Amino acid sequence: MTPLPCVVCVPAKDEAAAVPRLLRALAAQRAAGPDRPLRVLLLANNCTDATAAVARASAHPALDLRVQEARLLGDEAHVGFARRQALALGLDWLRRDGEPEGALISTDADALPPPDWIGAQLRALAEGADCVGGRIDLDDSLPLPPGLLAVRDTVARYWAAVRALADRIDPLPWDPAPRHGDHVAGSLAIAAPFYEAIGGLPPLPCGEDNALVAEVERAGGRLRHDPAVFVRVSAREDGRASGGMATEMVKWRRIAETGAPHLLSDAAFWQALLQRRADLRALFHARRLEGKLAALAAGCPNDIAFLARAEPLLPALPQAEAPIATATAALEALARDGRIAA
Repeated sequence: MTPLPCVVCVPAKDEAAAVPRLLRALAAQRAAGPDRPLRVLLLANNCTDATAAVARASAHPALDLRVQEARLLGDEAHVGFARRQALALGLDWLRRDGEPEGALISTDADALPPPDWIGAQLRALAEGADCVGGRIDLDDSLPLPPGLLAVRDTVARYWAAVRALADRIDPLPWDPAPRHGDHVAGSLAIAAPFYEAIGGLPPLPCGEDNALVAEVERAGGRLRHDPAVFVRVSAREDGRASGGMATEMVKWRRIAETGAPHLLSDAAFWQALLQRRADLRALFHARRLEGKLAALAAGCPNDIAFLARAEPLLPALPQAEAPIATATAALEALARDGRIAA
C-alpha cells in the first residue's frame, strides 16, 4: 500500500534549542528518505531567538523542509492561532502538489517521535480512521523532578481503568483495545479532506487540540488511539499555552513534592456516563428517540456525531471525586466484575 502523502506541521516560538532534535527524529522516520522526502512545515512565530535560522541550518536530505516566519499580533498571538496557520500552510502545500487525499500531522517542537511515528499514523488513516491521536510520554532521558514518574504511572493506571470500563460498557469498533487516551496537538493526525470540511482547527489560546477533536466527532469522524502512535516530550513547566502539558507537569510535581491528595472522578460517575452513552447509541440505531433528540439524530450521519451533539444538551451527571487510588481500584473492579469494589 502506498503511504498517504502528508505534511508535518509545527508551530515554534523560541524553540531554537529543541528544533534540531525534532528535525533529526523526523529525518529518521521510516516513511522518509531521499526518494520520498517528508514534508515538514515549521512556522516560527513571534520568535526572539534564532528558531528559524537554526531550523534552516538543520535541513536534511530526508526532509522537504519549509520554514515560514510570522509575527502574530494582538488576540492572534497565541499557540492556537499559530497551529491553525501552520496547518493551513500544510493544507495549501498538499493542494499545490495535487495531493487532495493527504494527511496533516500536528506536533510540537519539543516532541521526540520514534522512527515509525509517521508510518503508524498513516496506516491508521488508511484503515479508516479520520483522526489519529498519539500517546504523550515523558522523555525520561532528561532530568525529571523526584517522584514525577510515580505520579505519572498512577495517573496512567487510572485512565487505563476508565478505558477498560468503557470497553465493557460502550465499546467503539473504530477505536478498539488496546488503545491509549491521548489526542493532543503534540501528536495528532487528520485526513486533509476531513480537516478542510470541518473548517480547520479552532484558533483558541489553549485547548485548540481538544476543540478540533470535538469538531471531528461532531461531524461523525472516527478517532483512533493507536498504541503504536506516540511521542516523548520534555517535562518542562514553561509551556507555550496555559492549561497544556506544562500545567499538568506543575500539578504532578506539586503532588509528588507535597503528598497532597490527588482527587479524580469516582467510578460511579464513569459508570453512569458510559452507560448513558451506550443507551443513547442503542436508541439512535433503533430510531427510538423522541422530541429534540429525535430531531437532532435526523441530521447526524452516525452515532458518533449524534453523541457529540447530544451530550452537551443533556443534564450534567452527579460527579463526586475520590482519591486516585480508591477510584482506580473501584474502576478496575467494575471493569472486571461488573460491580464496584467495596
